[in-house]
Amino acid sequence: QIQLMESGGGLVQPGGNVTLSCIVSGFTLDYYAIGWFRQVPGEEREGISCIRMLDKGTVISHAVKDRFSISKGSTKNTAFLQMNNLTPDDTGVYYCVLDYEDRCRWVGEPSTSLQFGYWGQGTQVTVAS
Repeated sequence: QIQLMESGGGLVQPGGNVTLSCIVSGFTLDYYAIGWFRQVPGEEREGISCIRMLDKGTVISHAVKDRFSISKGSTKNTAFLQMNNLTPDDTGVYYCVLDYEDRCRWVGEPSTSLQFGYWGQGTQVTVAS
C-alpha cells in the first residue's frame, strides 16, 4: 500500500521559516517525483513544487520560487520543502504528492492536473503573530 506521510507543519510567525517533510512508502519504482500542493483559504488547491527523485530536477511555481525550495532527502523516498520568509498569505494546508508520471507538469496548476499520483493527508501551516 502506497502511503505519504507529511510532517513539519504548525504555527509560525511572519518572516519565519518552516521545513516540511514527506516520506513515501510502498512505492517501488525508480522513476517518480515528489512534490507539494497547497490550498489556502478560499482558493483552489495548486501545485507549488516538485522534485524528480532520480535526476533531482526541480520545478517551483512562480508564486513561491523566490522563497521556497525543494530537495531530496538522503534516505530513499524522502523530500523536503523549505519555506522561508513566510507571510500570512502562505497559510493553508500543504499536501505532499507522488507523481508517478515523473514530469511535474502540475506545478502552478490545480489539483486536477495531477493525473498520475497519490496524495498525503495534508499538513496545516499557519502564519500568524
